[in-house]
Amino acid sequence: MRLTVIHTSVAFLLLAAVAPAPGAAGEPAGDLLVSRIALGSCAKQDRPMPIWSAVSGFKPDVLLLLGDNVYGDTEDMAVLRGKYDLLAADRGFGAVRNTVPIVAVWDDHDYGVNDGGSEYPMKKESQQVFLDFFGIPADAPVRKREGIYRQLVVGPPGRRVQFICLDTRFHRSPLASIPRAERVKGRGPYVPSDDPEATMLGAAQWEWLAKVLRQPADVRIVLSSIQVASTEHGWEHWGNFPAERARLLKALRESEAAGVIIVSGDRHSAEISMIPTGEEALAYPLFDLTASSLNQPKRVDTDDEPNRHRSGARFHGENFGSIEIDWESAADGGSPAVRLAIHDVDGKVVRSAEIPAGELAPAPVP
Repeated sequence: MRLTVIHTSVAFLLLAAVAPAPGAAGEPAGDLLVSRIALGSCAKQDRPMPIWSAVSGFKPDVLLLLGDNVYGDTEDMAVLRGKYDLLAADRGFGAVRNTVPIVAVWDDHDYGVNDGGSEYPMKKESQQVFLDFFGIPADAPVRKREGIYRQLVVGPPGRRVQFICLDTRFHRSPLASIPRAERVKGRGPYVPSDDPEATMLGAAQWEWLAKVLRQPADVRIVLSSIQVASTEHGWEHWGNFPAERARLLKALRESEAAGVIIVSGDRHSAEISMIPTGEEALAYPLFDLTASSLNQPKRVDTDDEPNRHRSGARFHGENFGSIEIDWESAADGGSPAVRLAIHDVDGKVVRSAEIPAGELAPAPVP
């Protein structure tokens, strides 16, 4: 980064604002071999966070934060920074942050407003606060972009992991909702939008996504703050914009990208979902691993929320997710075996799915 004709003290402040906290690992370096990934979302900054001990115990190579990393909900950037400061001050989080590279996206609460989209007036300012906290360099392209979308590719050829970070807030159109008098408690207020102009990502991000899906990688982790596979509940998910969800699945299919796995948060419950081959014209099964919440469990007596793609039952306690990649299982350039899991606050695996080697690749053309 170039700094010219700037007083030393000012230069120091600028560097401090865009660098990781002292000792923080920052984002992963390009030569890092990634085999163990931890992920989670929804961390209330002023509540205890015992789960970080279990995350540390998993010994991840990378940590993915999937949004609601703090609960900002403000148009005052000083207030927002203060809430990030509370997260940084948590001893358990600090121990992880200082040793494990982090790749993060935001959701509505760290964006600035509950269920918010493009109408949020402080989105540009909030973007810089987000990038500052996660130590994104001052000269990174995302600093000049409208939105936090970006990608990282790490690892050697044949063992490359691509992290595709989507921004589902900055450009998102307004949600369609049920009139208040007709809402059913616990069912959610939203319905699919029939607006043909509605967008989730915005034109520039869609163009960018089409390009990065064609870059060389062996496993691709798509970070989406909201769910892709589960669309039958009345809260936020990609199904709120059916045409945009169809466009996402089409982009994955037409890119012929192998190794794609979706990871999502938001729901204050965890589950593993899978869209099977052929059901929505996909070339191979598409998994959506939802890990939420890190420290805000949803206590429920029954679980009747529909999700025809769910494997097993939802988990409602504090949790984090994991992805383990068995690179040794890949043969002749095929996709490796992968294990997806949900862990409880003690680190115990409570839900899991095994993806055999070669499964995450389009079938050969006859």
